[in-house]
Amino acid sequence: MELDAVVRSEKAEYVFENVVKWEKYPQLAPHVQAATAHVAHPAEQGSSSWELHFRSGLLRWTEEERFFPERGEIHFEQTDGDFDSFAGQWQITQSGDDVLVRFDADFDFGIPSLEGILDPIAERVIKETVAWAITGLFARTEIRGDVGTPEAAVTGGA
Repeated sequence: MELDAVVRSEKAEYVFENVVKWEKYPQLAPHVQAATAHVAHPAEQGSSSWELHFRSGLLRWTEEERFFPERGEIHFEQTDGDFDSFAGQWQITQSGDDVLVRFDADFDFGIPSLEGILDPIAERVIKETVAWAITGLFARTEIRGDVGTPEAAVTGGA
């Protein structure tokens, strides 16, 4: 799964420094019940725990992050949680006066018989969460492609 966004008239360093403020995500994205940073940037390696509203309960995981501000990259991988596997990365790149933000992730619940039911819901929830967070952090943001969020989620934040 991937999500692309353009943050207008901003610097990549500023976008990077704000994207990694996981503790802000519960106020930015309605799917996020809790986000706790155990070790945060500017450390080279971080750790955080997440709870997202998912179906009639919560989807929980803890992940380790590796921060590469000089390359504009954040890599993450679940260390414990509801997924069998969950990993991905953020890529934050200056493009003229704007910043391109790309979120890529792959996950597997490890339950083949429910894959067709759970995977599309989880993908929608994660993509919407990222879209809400980016548009909430940066007022002039354009989400590229189909996210499935209400129009208000992708037109610009607070």
